[in-house]
Amino acid sequence: MIIQGRETTPKDIELVREMIKANPSWGRSRLSKELALLWNWRALSGQLKDMACRTFLLKLERRGYLTLPPPLCSYRKIRKRLPCPFVPHKTTPIAGKLNRLTPLRIEIVKEKGLLKLFKCLLSCYHYLGFTGTVGENLKYLIFDQEDNPLTCLLFGSAAWKTLPRDNFIGWDEATRKANLHLITNNMRFLILPWVKVPHLASHILGRVARRISSDWINRYHHPIHMLETFVEKECFRGTCYQAANWVYVGESKGRSRNDRYKILKVPIKDIYLYPLSKRFRQLLGHEA
Repeated sequence: MIIQGRETTPKDIELVREMIKANPSWGRSRLSKELALLWNWRALSGQLKDMACRTFLLKLERRGYLTLPPPLCSYRKIRKRLPCPFVPHKTTPIAGKLNRLTPLRIEIVKEKGLLKLFKCLLSCYHYLGFTGTVGENLKYLIFDQEDNPLTCLLFGSAAWKTLPRDNFIGWDEATRKANLHLITNNMRFLILPWVKVPHLASHILGRVARRISSDWINRYHHPIHMLETFVEKECFRGTCYQAANWVYVGESKGRSRNDRYKILKVPIKDIYLYPLSKRFRQLLGHEA
């Protein structure tokens, strides 16, 4: 079986069962970390993929192959369910022509102050809110020349499998698995509701597209060759992506972006891609 992108054998499942039996005091977090260490399950950056391992274990349990220890109730888990703390920020209307706001300042969100503001803005004003990130990701905050926040962008892991994208690239299953990390998904794009500036969204998409691969190399030591996004078609038309020359390749099948077992039903979304190089098919293919 292929579970969470990893070929899984009966011996692997038996190993996990033995680990659970031999270590009754371990919680799910400890178990996933120890298993990831044992299998040396790491991202290209060297970071341990213990969260991917946790999802792997949960999928094994859902299929009836094993029983995990009960989840531990901890302050950390309770805190994650609470709303993001509010960070004071200006809500003065910003309108007019784009050139009156420039030069724009694009900040990668790293330090705690910016991160708190980023979480607050998405939680307050994005219709999907902010639920945290797992794996490789980049967060951007864009400010005008007077340091007023205008926009939040979040890029994270690409969808595991989507036929329109994979056909557009020319991926078979093996090549997709090997090179999926070379694509990132624009998971959130928020223009703050009091900002009404024509062409701002497409301008920002273009600015970020020109730098994101270099930013990714600086953080994760590998490039990005394509951007993807999913636009909920009942709510949005994807106008800013079209204006920024993203390519419409089809629509989703109404499944969660990581749902490989056709269980989770979600709204149908339009799929847009933005290749960062004319050689993207070669860079994302067997030669990558």
